[in-house]
Amino acid sequence: RMEPQNVTNPVTEFVLLGFNYSLKIQQFLFTVFFIVYLMTCLGNITILTTVITDYHLHIPMYFFLANLAFTDITESSVNTPILLSGLLSQHKTVPFKECIFHMFVFHFIGGAHIFLLAVMAADRYVAVHKPLQYLTIMNREVCLGLVTGSWAGGFIHSATQIALLLPLPYCGPNTLDNFHCDVPQVLKVACIDTYQTELLMVSNGGLLLIVIFVLLLISYTVILVKIRRQVTGGTHKALSTCIAQIMAISITFIPGIFIYARPFKTFELDKVASIFFTVLVPVLNPMVYTLRNTEMKKAIRRLVSRVLFSGER
Repeated sequence: RMEPQNVTNPVTEFVLLGFNYSLKIQQFLFTVFFIVYLMTCLGNITILTTVITDYHLHIPMYFFLANLAFTDITESSVNTPILLSGLLSQHKTVPFKECIFHMFVFHFIGGAHIFLLAVMAADRYVAVHKPLQYLTIMNREVCLGLVTGSWAGGFIHSATQIALLLPLPYCGPNTLDNFHCDVPQVLKVACIDTYQTELLMVSNGGLLLIVIFVLLLISYTVILVKIRRQVTGGTHKALSTCIAQIMAISITFIPGIFIYARPFKTFELDKVASIFFTVLVPVLNPMVYTLRNTEMKKAIRRLVSRVLFSGER
């Protein structure tokens, strides 16, 4: 920790250290992550457009999937441009207020994303255990309420994080060993003992991730057992959907738990984990859902056919 006298020079900006690789490697990474970002936008916009325009997909599961795609686009757009900018310059300077705002938006969208995954698990649970009452239970009002609740949960989570950060005095050094502003690195710049604040942060972020992840795994295990006992024509499709969602939640939660579910000490893998769940997960989600979902693939083909047919006319 810094000495108390340094509090007289409060931090007004942060320096993102990014990556310390050679110029050629950073240019290569820039190309890779730029392509990943384009694929993220293309894949998730395709899902959004398909769900909106295809009446066959106007059911709760795809309504939630479209909302998930929206969070993937926005979350990737919050972080990837900063990552790409950092790869082109040695160090990137970010004003204090801009850094705080970035963390708020990032955790707001990320929190909503996590709660949406929980909502999608609940949706699948109802579909498997109450198939005849499914559309009655998961009616329009319930679906809108669950999505609104997910965004409200993300807002509360993010606002709590920022409320814990803002009152602290920051005196430096003002370097953040990451490619974007995030809570663990910013908290280390504070000039006072932040152990209690770190525990509160872990409770609000990491512990929440662990609890939701465990509940989701239990929920999907119950669903899988139920599906395997059923002998119907739709069993294979339901099994594929369930497995796809287990893959999606695993690649989302595991890196997040690694970063946020422990006291904020620096590890070499922190930046790798951060890249994984902020840049790579948004591009993997559409792949997981479209490649494992026959109905979605058919709908995308119908969308492409309509677009090509309109172009020919």
